[in-house]
Amino acid sequence: MTRPAPRGGTFLLASIAGTAIANNYAIQPALAAVAADLSVPLSVTSLVPTAALVGCMTGFALLLPLTDHLAPHRLVTTQLTALAAGLTLAAAAHGAVVLLAAYLLIGAAASVAAQAGTIAARHAPPGRRGTGVAIVAAGMSAGILLSRLAGGTLTDLLGWRRMLLVFAALALLGAIAAATLLPRQRPHARRSYRATLASLPPLLRHHAQLRRAVATGGLWYFAFNLIWVALALALAQPPHSLGPTAIGLYSLAGLLGFAALPFTGRLTDRFTPHTVITAGMLAAAAGTVLLTTGLHTPSATALGLALFDAGCFAAQAANQSRIIALNPQRSGSLSSVYLVLYFAIGAIGTALAGPLLNTLGWQGTALTALTALLLAAALGCTGPRQARREPTHGTDRLVRLSQH
Repeated sequence: MTRPAPRGGTFLLASIAGTAIANNYAIQPALAAVAADLSVPLSVTSLVPTAALVGCMTGFALLLPLTDHLAPHRLVTTQLTALAAGLTLAAAAHGAVVLLAAYLLIGAAASVAAQAGTIAARHAPPGRRGTGVAIVAAGMSAGILLSRLAGGTLTDLLGWRRMLLVFAALALLGAIAAATLLPRQRPHARRSYRATLASLPPLLRHHAQLRRAVATGGLWYFAFNLIWVALALALAQPPHSLGPTAIGLYSLAGLLGFAALPFTGRLTDRFTPHTVITAGMLAAAAGTVLLTTGLHTPSATALGLALFDAGCFAAQAANQSRIIALNPQRSGSLSSVYLVLYFAIGAIGTALAGPLLNTLGWQGTALTALTALLLAAALGCTGPRQARREPTHGTDRLVRLSQH
């Protein structure tokens, strides 16, 4: 039987998740400064967020399943130490190749944020899984939202290299806390790590709910990355020509999403994840409509980003809860399949942000994101409502398709 996490363990996991995932985004307001320092085009440094996402996908595929095999204190400590090493390498980079390679490592190590959510769900008290996932998701949201502000401000104050070293120090502090406070109980895995990796692709075929979660989640993460990367690039260029700190301040608009997440967790425990996901997509779509009006009115932009982030974060917390509920003992493997594909689709949004901004302008880019969100909402509303039986580990388990 899995033991509950120690007192404060879920909040520690939320802090670790936030500070880890922040490293995928903190560099974004500083991309223009990095390009100038390395004497490379902005189009080259705009690939840094893509490298981080590719690294994250690798971590989700190869490292997230380790939550089904290794004790949390050992796994999390090792990854946070690797994250600190990657950030130090990036801070010392004097060329784009080394910087991109460092961000592949940073992204892979930052996948510890997803491990934190899986660990929190596994060690949550009965009936509190959704709340545990939502608390860690709130920490991740805070990391994503505040990372751009922190990254931009620290870049203006210290330079982008010292900014990365500050984040490296935070990763090391997290590693020390994880080694001391996280559960030491090793999961009772029924198969080897190699067998676990080999079993990942069939999971997508066996679980219709997992396939639906991948499709809906991928669409909104595509939109999320498209909006935020294009926003950073658009605000850095004329007629706005904002600095890293000013660009980072826009991330504060997403605090509504952070504040709504604990409430989202309670709703997910009480109602179906399907309901929360649909409502989240409609809220995100409403925010994107405001963003299509342009970036010349800061108040409208801030409100649009607030609704956009709140909808995406709420939907993500509910989506992960329904995936983990498929089989809590294999939650690491199920989350691995989901997040690899989720981030793969998100990486496409990151890579397309610059080209779409140059080709379609800000309004066209925002409309592209709006289309993805509406598709996600429509997909969430479709599907049969009656119950069916779905085999899991040789037994039949009743699955409500209303949660699809």
